[in-house]
Amino acid sequence: MNDAVDAIIIGFGKAGKTLAGYLAKKGQSVLLIEQDETMYGGTCINRGCIPSKTLVKNAERASLFAKTWPEKKRFYAAAIADKTAVVTTLRGKNYGKLAAFPNLKIVIGKAAFLGAHEVTVNGEAYQAPHIFINTGSTSFIPPLPGIKDNPHVYLSDSLMNLKSLPRTLTIIGGGYIGLEFANMFNLFGSKVTILQVEDSFIPREDRDIANAIASDFEKRGIQIVYGVNVTNLGLDGTVSYKTKEGEAALPSEAILVATGRKPNIASLQLEKAGVALSPRGAIQVDEHLETNVPGVFALGDVNGGLQFTYISLDDFRIVKSYLEKPEGAKKLSERKNVAYSVFISPAFSRVGLSEADAKAKGIEYKLFSLPAAAIPKALVLGNTTGLLKALVDPKTNLILGVNR
Repeated sequence: MNDAVDAIIIGFGKAGKTLAGYLAKKGQSVLLIEQDETMYGGTCINRGCIPSKTLVKNAERASLFAKTWPEKKRFYAAAIADKTAVVTTLRGKNYGKLAAFPNLKIVIGKAAFLGAHEVTVNGEAYQAPHIFINTGSTSFIPPLPGIKDNPHVYLSDSLMNLKSLPRTLTIIGGGYIGLEFANMFNLFGSKVTILQVEDSFIPREDRDIANAIASDFEKRGIQIVYGVNVTNLGLDGTVSYKTKEGEAALPSEAILVATGRKPNIASLQLEKAGVALSPRGAIQVDEHLETNVPGVFALGDVNGGLQFTYISLDDFRIVKSYLEKPEGAKKLSERKNVAYSVFISPAFSRVGLSEADAKAKGIEYKLFSLPAAAIPKALVLGNTTGLLKALVDPKTNLILGVNR
């Protein structure tokens, strides 16, 4: 016999947990399904923002006080313990907050659709008029020769659990995740090399800002290799690759594969519900994050939007608004400028247009630029690397974009 509830939420991420609490407070019967009990609270708390930023702060202290290799290793080991304690505390609080609702049931297991409004988990079937998919994203693993079962290869989440500081770290991928780990492990004391397929550094960002970051990285000893085609990952940790200059081999104690993330949908059996996907493999949604199947919604990374926890929170707001009053509800298209930061030292942040964006769109702008050395806080912190750029509409004086 199938169990019927008011709402089924698949995934204990930012949007899912917030929605679960909201619906439970309204008196609805809610089933919250999470496949991994170490993921209460979602990626940000367990494998993303919180653990990585905890390690970054510890790495900054290590760069100041750890001088010898044994000291660096001790600082690193203490940082891993600190990170684990912080994550464990927050994970427990996230679980406890929802477990306190008598009308909210949390089940650990993999959910799969049986039909448009029916799912199964651990051999039990459940039905609901509303189903919300919040399964997030997972690391994209490229089919590189030698990557499978290689003891030196890590993804971003597994590298943050590495017990011993590697002397050498090779990062495959020059995106934001790769930059944060390059900065972090360089501060801890590892020799870091970034291998990226692109011929320019963070090509989607402002050139002046990107060049300043690349220059700072190189001054700190972080090597960046452009136009790379990785040909093999050896079981001894050697990374073999080709560039225009020829072939090379790089010995590495640890290899981080940071080549992006993809929607986490593999086990959902969405085809049984008739849920449509985008050409890029994300769940297709409308302005209110509803799929092509009425009553089935997709929130967070799984719908192909920007992969930030605050985007997932805003997805919750859109769905909440629609459930309360469909007419006049918040829309996805109303989400305009989204700010983001990359936590290197100093941090890189952006909101709105870059110069290249404005030029490509034919938008007039006035440019204001300020070196970090002219900013009092940079002087106080003792780090005057970089600059701040602002694009302003010459007619309205509205800010079009800020990059720093």
